Amino acid sequence: MIQLPADFVAETRRIMGDERYNRFVGAFDEEAPTSIRVNPRIAIDHGPWNIDHSDSQVPWCSEGYYLAGRPQFTFDPLLHAGCYYVQEASSMFVTHILRTVDSSSPNYQLSTIHYQLALDLCAAPGGKSTALRSVLPADCVLISNEPMGNRAQILLENVTKWGAPNHIVTNNYPRDFRKAKLKFDFILCDVPCSGEGMFRKDPNAISEWSAQNVEKCWQLQREIVADAWECLNPGGLLIYSTCTYNTKENEENIRWILDTYDAQVLDIPVDSSWNITGSLLDGFHEPVYRFIPGITRGEGLFVCALRKAGSSEPKPFNAKKLQLKVLEAEFEKSDVCVDVDFAEALKYLRGEALVLPPDTPRGIVTITYQGQPLGPVKNIGNRANNLYPKAWRIKSTHLPATAPKIINV
Repeated sequence: MIQLPADFVAETRRIMGDERYNRFVGAFDEEAPTSIRVNPRIAIDHGPWNIDHSDSQVPWCSEGYYLAGRPQFTFDPLLHAGCYYVQEASSMFVTHILRTVDSSSPNYQLSTIHYQLALDLCAAPGGKSTALRSVLPADCVLISNEPMGNRAQILLENVTKWGAPNHIVTNNYPRDFRKAKLKFDFILCDVPCSGEGMFRKDPNAISEWSAQNVEKCWQLQREIVADAWECLNPGGLLIYSTCTYNTKENEENIRWILDTYDAQVLDIPVDSSWNITGSLLDGFHEPVYRFIPGITRGEGLFVCALRKAGSSEPKPFNAKKLQLKVLEAEFEKSDVCVDVDFAEALKYLRGEALVLPPDTPRGIVTITYQGQPLGPVKNIGNRANNLYPKAWRIKSTHLPATAPKIINV
């Protein structure tokens, strides 16, 4: 049986109550569910997708699927091609929010509001960002930001592989957006937290937890929200989320937002079969959404959607005037493509040189696998020099002989 910090046990049992807490603790003896979210552009290009080893769809995300086991994702070229993203199922709930909320009433369709500029403020590694990009209107510009430089590079990799237009990656602090006087129609604040919802997936999260860190986190979260709220257009939507259970970082922060700003909590329609838990703070009855392992099929997550009072007229956005640190993955473009088999695809993803068919033109060539682009090489005739970014390359030397079948395109 996993050993949880005594302070966490006492507080979480008090918040959840014995019956709910016992179901939560029992989930630690079960294998965490594995889920993926398919890139909608695959359906556009190839028709309905076929997911191997899927036992069911994630009920709150039409692109999400639970898998019966956990395959070796690293060795699937289609993952590196951005055909799907390995994402914890609870986090996919942001797609459901955007598909069901309206700027004026609790329940309405996204198509009734025009988002021009959106921001994912703390976006690495990119799961929620790529999910948002798949739901937001195609002409909406989404800025995915990550303050920490090394994590921002991981975010850039995942956003680039996802391959959607109107998606910008930045490496700035929340206060920088406030200083730049940017205004957004939608902001996701998936704020840094004490990580209690990661306990089942990541044992290190348990050893790093402390009551003192909870205190630091809820204060930092309010600072981030204060910067974000200043950047939110009147009538705009803000989603606040954490991967933790305590009320200080969750319900009490939502109550602080309502006491501090002219904000309305939005009621998101959910099905009772999803087993999502509401508020666990005594006397606080606003609609919030908790995902608790052992109760909901997913990891720990808290989400609340808020609307800023007022309304505003859409204003054009010029990305060239964005006075922030913008990250870009630069690839040399090519209209020439060469499709390779699984073994050659792994060689490419490891950064090795390839030998292309003799009739391949010299110069920049795009390597594809099952028709999906992996990246460029420079064909010099006797070999093609690998241009795949070094930081993205597969490091393992123990490579499988056959591809792990996850999605068929």
